[in-house]
Amino acid sequence: MSQHDTSGWAVFGIGDFRLFGTARFLTGLAYQMQAVAIGWFVYDLTRSALALGLVGLAGFLPAMLCALITGHVADAYDRRIVGAAAFALQAAASLCLLLYALGGHGAVWPVYALVVVVGTARAFANPALQALLPTLVPTPLFGSAIAWNASLWQSSSVAGPALGGLLYALGPAVVFGAAGASFALASLATALIRFRPAAVSERPPITWAALSAGIHYIRSQPVVLGAISLDLFAVLLGGATALLPIYAGEVLHVGPLGLGALRSMPAAGAVTMAVFLAYRPLRRHAGVRMLRAVAVFGIATLVFGLSTSLPLSMLCLFVTGAADMISVYVRQSFVQGETPDAMRGRVSAVNTVFIGASNELGEFESGVLAAAVGAVPAVVLGGAATVGVALLWGRLFPALKARDRLLGQ
Repeated sequence: MSQHDTSGWAVFGIGDFRLFGTARFLTGLAYQMQAVAIGWFVYDLTRSALALGLVGLAGFLPAMLCALITGHVADAYDRRIVGAAAFALQAAASLCLLLYALGGHGAVWPVYALVVVVGTARAFANPALQALLPTLVPTPLFGSAIAWNASLWQSSSVAGPALGGLLYALGPAVVFGAAGASFALASLATALIRFRPAAVSERPPITWAALSAGIHYIRSQPVVLGAISLDLFAVLLGGATALLPIYAGEVLHVGPLGLGALRSMPAAGAVTMAVFLAYRPLRRHAGVRMLRAVAVFGIATLVFGLSTSLPLSMLCLFVTGAADMISVYVRQSFVQGETPDAMRGRVSAVNTVFIGASNELGEFESGVLAAAVGAVPAVVLGGAATVGVALLWGRLFPALKARDRLLGQ
């Protein structure tokens, strides 16, 4: 079936897109529940901001170290099977976290080791699924598909932290068990996707040129490079997620339930914006709107850092999520919509490294900076730096700033 055959897609492809969306929702739910549990579990064991930052580093390193291989795998093999296998591995890691939580614990290194396993599985799953999505929808519906896909992910990111915080009251093992079940169901849903795009004539050869093709493609596209590097530095410097356990415990004094609520707010803002974009896709001024959204993200982060009020802090995090969703929407439209399918996995793998660097490595940066200067100054400095990045990128990447439409230019 051709990607442009919208009538065929309406009959057949929509079921596969629903399975894809179900898997995205379940994995998002599992990731977020588990992130809350791991963050509070590690903080209970160590009472250290640096230890929280190391969780992010452990999750990021596999994506960086395996990027060339994971992209090749996504382009050379059935992307459905790659995703299903990766989710099954994450379910196994969650089971191991459950057993560790049940069996007397003192050392924190086994948690880091299992976070590395989860990060490795994600390193294979993300490029495969990012490359799979454009083959499940016709091109005219691609922008809306990105928004709906993001809204499903972010909806799970709203429910996941709150559910994780609630279940943590029953013990961390309960959270890890629920996450493991969600990963297992996501693996099944991904494996049941029936649609297969036209097969390529041959698999990409395992050569340095083939493995690094994604890097060379991004370097040759200034709009794509500008978009993903902007997101990288904005979230790397401005992310406050890793420090939320400290804010919940020592600044706002709201405990694990409050931590779950705080972690839900960025996702609540993101899903609200994603639904809006699904109905009202960006038509014009895509580059300028992305730059403005990143600046708003930085300002909201700065205000959050200074806040001692739970409602104001939640509002600020809501705004960061909404602003970040605009950035994600524009970036993913460039990366997934304009890349040839034969190398979409390799480009998506590089994009995954950038995303991981902005999120997991950003958590490490936040932990290190907070250990040096304190949590509040670290967040405030990060927010201010993000605003500076948005202003600087408008000058460094004029093609991004001048970009009007998402696709077709």
